[in-house]
Amino acid sequence: MDRAPVSQVRFSTQVRQYFSGLSQCLRNFWNSVRAFFVKKEEEEQIPPADSIFHKEKMVVLGQVLKNKSLAVQNRAQAAYQIGLLAFTGGPTAGSFAAEYMKEVALLLQNHQMPPKTRILLLQSVACWCYLDPASQHQAQFLKFIPILTAFFDDSLESTSKSEMNSHLLVKFWTCYVLSVMTCNNVAFMEELKEHKALRHHLQLLASENWGGWPENFAQVLYFLIGFHRN
Repeated sequence: MDRAPVSQVRFSTQVRQYFSGLSQCLRNFWNSVRAFFVKKEEEEQIPPADSIFHKEKMVVLGQVLKNKSLAVQNRAQAAYQIGLLAFTGGPTAGSFAAEYMKEVALLLQNHQMPPKTRILLLQSVACWCYLDPASQHQAQFLKFIPILTAFFDDSLESTSKSEMNSHLLVKFWTCYVLSVMTCNNVAFMEELKEHKALRHHLQLLASENWGGWPENFAQVLYFLIGFHRN
């Protein structure tokens, strides 16, 4: 008789733990580069009233991101930094960063891109969407869900351990980004449920070694979508 409420409490506890893991992962992610931005802020001394959080920096980085004559790695690095600025600047900075995310979506559709470069783009999207409903809605409008879920269908012919690990790492980061997008977003959950192969992909990825990550984000995403209920 009390089993249903107990089950709901356990699930709520798991979800809170997953949110904590998401937060910790992004905090660690930001701290690794925070010193660079703080140093630049001190050097430039940009008055907050003069711009949205580092708006000038976003404009410069956006020009790099959109410059098709530059190497993809350079453009991806610019996207990564735009994501970080959106993450630390709050919803206002996130709305300004949104105009550059169409370029990120286009770049992510290049499946010949090296894994490290693709991960930079995934990290950018994760920062942009973290606990920001407006950015999440924009990401859905830009069709990030089909773009990202297509990564799970990618196969690798190489038997090189290094290449296999890099290939798997892209899928790990994809799980993480989709988890960030899905948190507190019912529309994302419902759209992801429509991807029939996703349940199987997440089950396989959940069985992999997630050592070094704060959570097994394949499992987190599996729970957030609600696949465990069926």
